This record gives sequence, structure tokens and C-alpha cells, in this order.
Amino acid sequence: MVVVAPAVLRRGDRGPAVHDLQHRLAAAGSGGGVREAGEFGPDTEEAVRAFQGARGLRIDGVCGPQTWGSLVESGYRLGDRLLYAHQPMLRGDDVSDLQRRLSALGFNVGKVDGMFGPDTAQALSQFQRAAGLAADGIGGPATVAAMARLGKRDGAPDEPAPVAVIHERERLRRAPRELAGRQVALGQPGGLDALIGAATRALSARGAVVVPLPQLDGSEQADAANRLKVDVFIGFALDPDRVGCEIAYWRSPQGHLSEGGRRLASLMCEPFQATMGDDTQVREIGMALPVLRETRMPAVVCTFGPSVVPLGATVALQVAAGVEEWCARPLDDA
Repeated sequence: MVVVAPAVLRRGDRGPAVHDLQHRLAAAGSGGGVREAGEFGPDTEEAVRAFQGARGLRIDGVCGPQTWGSLVESGYRLGDRLLYAHQPMLRGDDVSDLQRRLSALGFNVGKVDGMFGPDTAQALSQFQRAAGLAADGIGGPATVAAMARLGKRDGAPDEPAPVAVIHERERLRRAPRELAGRQVALGQPGGLDALIGAATRALSARGAVVVPLPQLDGSEQADAANRLKVDVFIGFALDPDRVGCEIAYWRSPQGHLSEGGRRLASLMCEPFQATMGDDTQVREIGMALPVLRETRMPAVVCTFGPSVVPLGATVALQVAAGVEEWCARPLDDA
């Protein structure tokens, strides 16, 4: 079934689209306390905030395209539909479940991101071949049943780390330990040209090959970074309502994360905090923003409030120093 995304929904709206939103929130486990059938009131806003927090999205209480898309994805369970390679990619919690099961069985699906891409299709075909099924790359009833038979049993040890996590660790351990010659993509949707320029100069002075990706949305930035096969992606965003700074790295709603991204975020936190002062909150957080979900390399997105903009030159130097330190030690246990 094709689901058409509604216009942005926020407090004060009413009608069938709001009723549909409330139904989906309840199905996702975030709308049990809503008492405003068909009306976007405070209960609905709080339910949207709860859902956004649980799914690693920006928490603003407004149902925009990202929140709506995540709601639709949350409604799929493995077995509800056939899963196969398609453009645009099929997305949903059923795809995440398929990826998790394949990965637990030792098949490399790439990032467990809920997107049925080429890596997932290849891993599925490999599983089907190993299980004696037709290797058609389609996740149908027979394939799901075979996974259930081979999956974790009660009392068995916890599932191992996803294969993609192991591969990321190995790539980072084998990568050069210096920043010189490494490709660093810098992205922003707009409004932070001065910071991008300062960060470009600071990174270039340390020998990095900087790839600016300005004026693009998150998915476009991720696509460009993937095509260029950069070593690391750093995104910047300006939030007029934010006071401090938030440094986000990839973490799925199911808890899968990028260890390299988390390490880079942690290296930036302390110097950012020192620059912005104790009265300004700086935190690292795992999120499922489109650019973090869709990039195929360690990535972070730094979201600043307007008060941080005058500190751009200092922040740029700290970004460069953080990336250099990350290259030297890209994992907590490296």
C-alpha cells in the first residue's frame, strides 16, 4: 500500500490526517494517553515528542516528513510484505528486523539501518543459497520461516555484534593514523557558510582533503559523501531555538550504532564545552537523522544555537583538532 505523507501537522490542526497520526502513534506505543480524537492538542504533541525521542529524531512536537516517514516505517513487521531491491529503497522496521537476523547469522548486510539496499539484497541471497532456498533476494514467507528456524533459541547467548560493526572496527583499525591525506566531507543545509569556510581552512592546514557539501539536505549530503567515498563526514546545522550544542552520531531505534561516529562525537564534546562555557549545554547523542542513517562512513552532525555562531573560528579549530585526534585513535579501544 502506498502511504501519502500529509502536510506538516502541529498543535491546533484537526481532521482525518490528525486522526490517522493519532492511530499510528498509538500503534507505535507512543499515543496511549491521547484523548483528543481528530484534534492535535497537547496530548498529541506530547505523544509526537515521545515518538521522536524513541526514534532518534529531532524532538519538536511537530509531525513533519521525517516523523511521518518514521511512523510509517514503525508499522511494518517482518512478514507483512515482500522485501526486495527496489528504487526508492524499501524502508521499515521489518527491514531492520531482517537485517538484524541476517547479521546475527553472519551475513553482512552493511549498516542495520532499515533500508533494503544492495548489501542487504546480497546478504539475503547468500542466506537463501546457504539455506537451500531459491536465491532470488526476496524476503518472503519461506525465507522468514527459515530464519525463524535458525534464529536465536530461548536461553541462547545474546546475539553477536552486527557484522557491519565488526567491519567498521577493522576498517578503522587499519586506517592511516594521521589526518594528512584523509578525505573529510563538511555538510550543512545553509546558514553556516562562515563556519564551513573556517573549518575547511583549519582542516586543510593539517593536511586533510576537504570536500564541502553546502546547501544540501541530509539525504543529498549522504549520497554525495557515499559516492566520493570520504573517510569521515561532519555535518553542521543551525537551530534558532537551541541554546547550546548537540553532537549526534548514528544510533538506530533498535540500538545499533556507529562506534567510530560515537568516538568522534565524544572527542568534540569537551573542547566545545570549554569554549562555550559551563552555562551552555554541550552533549553527544545517538540519533537516526537521515544523513547519519544513510552515510556509509563514520559521521557526526553538530547542531548549534545562534549564540555559538560568533565562536565559529574557535569551533572550527576544535573540529580540526578533534578529527586529527580521531584519526590517531578512532575507537575507544584502539
